[in-house]
Amino acid sequence: MRAQPGDWLIVEGRAVGGVVRRGLIEEVHGQDGAPPYLVHWTDTGHRALTFPGPDAYVRTSAELRAQEEIAAARYSSMQHVPASAPTGTAGADRSRH
Repeated sequence: MRAQPGDWLIVEGRAVGGVVRRGLIEEVHGQDGAPPYLVHWTDTGHRALTFPGPDAYVRTSAELRAQEEIAAARYSSMQHVPASAPTGTAGADRSRH
């Protein structure tokens, strides 16, 4: 794994539905971009010297932005407007009873 200051460290949750953590790499303490990294975590606001595990990867700001745009486009394409209930059916006003 190689990084430079300004890159993002992404840590995927190991369990289904697990939390994905993101942190801005502020400093690189290893040789040639190797860990450990001083990471400013977005979820907690804390800074920590981090040795990433196998569930982590590095993205540049541009790569992360592109990845998020793709995810947003996929999500928005799945959105739909529910059909309105027909008049005079179970969805009718019941306040008069």
